[in-house]
Amino acid sequence: MPPRHRFIRAGIGSVTAGLLVAGAMSGTAGAAPADNDSPDAPGDSSVAVGAYLHYGPPGVERMAELSRWLGGRELRVAHTYLPGDRWANIEGQVDFLRPWADWRRGAADRLFVLNVPMLERSEARLPDAAVRALLRAGAEGGFDKHFRTLAQRLVDLGATDTVIVLGWEMNGTTYTHRCAPDPEAWKEYWNRIVTAMRSVPGQEFRFDFAPNRGLDAIPWTECYPGDDVVDIIGMDSYDQPPGGTFDEQVNAPYGLRAQVEFAAAHDKAISYPEWGLFRNGDNPEYMRRMLEWIDRHQPLYQTITDYCPHGVWQCEDNPESSKVFRSKMFAKPDPAQPDPTAPDPTDLGPTAPDPIEPSPSEPAPAQPEPPAGTDPPVPPPSPLPGDVLMNDVEWCVPMNLGDWVTQWVGDQQTCVRFPWPAGLPGF
Repeated sequence: MPPRHRFIRAGIGSVTAGLLVAGAMSGTAGAAPADNDSPDAPGDSSVAVGAYLHYGPPGVERMAELSRWLGGRELRVAHTYLPGDRWANIEGQVDFLRPWADWRRGAADRLFVLNVPMLERSEARLPDAAVRALLRAGAEGGFDKHFRTLAQRLVDLGATDTVIVLGWEMNGTTYTHRCAPDPEAWKEYWNRIVTAMRSVPGQEFRFDFAPNRGLDAIPWTECYPGDDVVDIIGMDSYDQPPGGTFDEQVNAPYGLRAQVEFAAAHDKAISYPEWGLFRNGDNPEYMRRMLEWIDRHQPLYQTITDYCPHGVWQCEDNPESSKVFRSKMFAKPDPAQPDPTAPDPTDLGPTAPDPIEPSPSEPAPAQPEPPAGTDPPVPPPSPLPGDVLMNDVEWCVPMNLGDWVTQWVGDQQTCVRFPWPAGLPGF
């Protein structure tokens, strides 16, 4: 599980349900197809494709640019995260949600995927005793009102069928909404939240249970809250241990095969809300195998995390993986068009996102240092032109001073630095 908020630049075979559950619990291959019969490239499928590109409005705007880079491939999924610093943000500020809701209403087959923290101070590194008390308070209904507010705002904005990735990576240690301190309270709390949100008239939400791949602080199966309150079995799967090779990532206990088999046993769709490169660097073999796995198992949706070190479009650090991703995800080419995998002398890489001004209305404290024993922060790569730097975020905007001034003082920039909001993923 990548410490995302600290490294911001930071078709199953016919087997019995019992065998499927056993395979999911043990992480063994069972009767599922082997992963070494991969097709050369993904074919046509109904998988909704998107990417996490930025938490705010630029995340919506950059989808059109990414689509062009992929030869006009339609991106049907918009994905963002609610800030987890305080309840007022977990309730979903209307101005934050509106651009995403507007995009969702633009076509009938689009999906809006929203990660929702279960508790405020989501990355405050609270001790287990404090987390346990909060989970028990939630299980008793102490926080229901916040989730009813969020549900009502989504309905009012017309995002009635939002996919809610609730309490993601609960089997790990990063988030306050982690499961291990009290699994029974965690499951009851999940049930309370889903019941509260489903009580709002007009909603058609789907709830995505998305753990980290593999055995983390607790087996994710011990956190599963029940078939009546889960619609999708997701998994966040980055190229990192457990699993040095893709085959190991598939077959390790609680790995990718276990997820597929568990979902089949519970008659649920699967998803990949977060995936991408990480500890193993620029790894085109991982990229190829993951895309082929997705094509074979047909999740409801998949959204690659597209910023350094994970990404392939907004991150220049992974050129070989970028070629694989673009080749396999490229829209069916027009015969008159060149091969998308061939070098393009006019292609200068990803379009640098336009800078955005920080919002002064919602300051948040800087992230705390992780305690000993946790994953170390990943050193930031060089930012893309016009993009953000680490921790304290800095935007530099070129100033057009006119030719007569420039000849004396040269090109100038104005820079603004401000603390990164706690609880938001990077870009």
